[in-house]
Amino acid sequence: MIGYLNNIVWGYILLVLMLGTGIYFTVKLKAFQFLHIPSIMKNTFFSVFSKKNSQKNSSGISPFQAASAALAAAMGTGNIIGVASALVIGGPGAVFWMWISAFFGMALVYAENYLGTVFSKNGKVKGTPAYLEYGTGKKYLAAAFCLFCSLASLGMGNMTQINSVSSAFHDTFGIPPIYTGLLCALPVFFIISGGIKRIGKLSAVLIPVLSFLYIAAALFIIVKFKNRLPEAFCEIFKGAFGIKAAGGGISGELIRRTVSTGLRRGVFSNEAGLGSSPLFHSESESSDPQRQGQWAAAEVFIDTVICCTVTALTVLVSGSLSSGTNGAALISETFSKAFGNAAPYFTSLSVALFAFATLISWYHCGKVCTSYIFGIKAEPFYRIIFVFCVVIGSYTKLETVWSLSDLFNGLMAIPNLTGVIMLRNKVTIRKRQ
Repeated sequence: MIGYLNNIVWGYILLVLMLGTGIYFTVKLKAFQFLHIPSIMKNTFFSVFSKKNSQKNSSGISPFQAASAALAAAMGTGNIIGVASALVIGGPGAVFWMWISAFFGMALVYAENYLGTVFSKNGKVKGTPAYLEYGTGKKYLAAAFCLFCSLASLGMGNMTQINSVSSAFHDTFGIPPIYTGLLCALPVFFIISGGIKRIGKLSAVLIPVLSFLYIAAALFIIVKFKNRLPEAFCEIFKGAFGIKAAGGGISGELIRRTVSTGLRRGVFSNEAGLGSSPLFHSESESSDPQRQGQWAAAEVFIDTVICCTVTALTVLVSGSLSSGTNGAALISETFSKAFGNAAPYFTSLSVALFAFATLISWYHCGKVCTSYIFGIKAEPFYRIIFVFCVVIGSYTKLETVWSLSDLFNGLMAIPNLTGVIMLRNKVTIRKRQ
C-alpha cells in the first residue's frame, strides 16, 4: 500500500515539477549556482571567522549555527546509507541524477530561503509557513505543509535515522535494536528540550568535525584506488542514460529506475524543494534574504555534490558494489578495503553521529509545524511523540521506513512548491556576488 502511494506521489509530475522549478529559478537568477560557487562559499562557510557573521542576538542564532542545523537535518544517513541504497537500486547512474537534483536544487533552495526570510518579518510565523500564509494568502497551503512536515519529521527526520543506527550497531556490536532506541531516546530528549539554541550550538560543533573526518577517510580510499576513478566516472555517465555494459544497448527501464532513484535520493539528501531549510534560516539573526539564500545553496552543494559524491566514489572504486550487500553493510565493506577490521566500527559511529545530528535538527522542523497547527501548547506532546518514535523506529523494517520517508517527502513538497511558484516574481538576486 505504501509503495503504491509512493508511486502516485513520486510520479513523473512531481519530479518534473521539482526539476522544472529549479530550472526556472536557474534561468531567472542567471545560473548563479553554476557561475558563482566560489563567491557563494566565500560569503557563507568561509566567512565564519568574521566577527560580523558570528554574532547573534538574544532571540536568534548565528547564520553559521542556522546553516549547521539545516545541514545536520540534511546530512544524516542520506549521505551514507541513502547513497548506498541509490547505487544498489538505481546503479551508478543514479549519482549523475543526484548531481542534477543538487545543481538545480541550489536555485530552488535559494528561492525558498529568500522567501522565508522576507515574509518571516510578519508576525510570529517564520520560514515556510510564513511565505505560504502571508505571501500567497492561502493559509491552507501553510496548514497542509505543516501537517506533512510534522509527519516527515517523524519519518525521514526520525525513524529513518534511528533505524540506520540500530541496524549498524546490531551488525557491528550485536546490540538488539530496541536497546539502541532506548539509549538514544534519553540524549535526544535532553537536547531537543533546549530548543533551537541548544540544537544550533551542538550542530555548529558536531557537523564540521564529523564532515571533515568522514570525507578525509573516504578520500583516503579514493586515493588508494585512484586508478579506478576513470572507470567509476564512466559507469556513472553510462548508467545515467541507461547504457548497458554488455553490448552498449540502451534500456528504457534502466533509465526510468536510475532517474527516479537518483532524484529521490538527491531530494532525500539535500531536501531542496521540501521547504525544511527555511525553518532553520528564519531563526537566524540575519535579515538579508540573499545571504540566507546563499547559505542554503552552499548547504546543498556541500551535502550532495561533495559528500554524496565522495561516498559514491568510495563504493565504486573499491569494487564493493558487487558484494551483494546494502545500506551500512555496503559502506562497511567499502571502508574495510582500507581500514580492515576497524571499518565496521568507523562506519557505525559515523552513521550514529550523523543520524543523531539529523534527529535533533528535524525535531525543530516538526515542532515549528506542529505549533503552527495546534498552537504552542502542543509542543510538549509533540516532544513526547518524537522521542517515542525514536524507540519505535529502531526496530521497524528498513524498507518500510524508507518508503514512509519518501512518501512524506513528496507530500511535503507539493504545497511548498505551489507557494514558491506563486511567489516566483518576488525572488531576486543582486548582480554583484
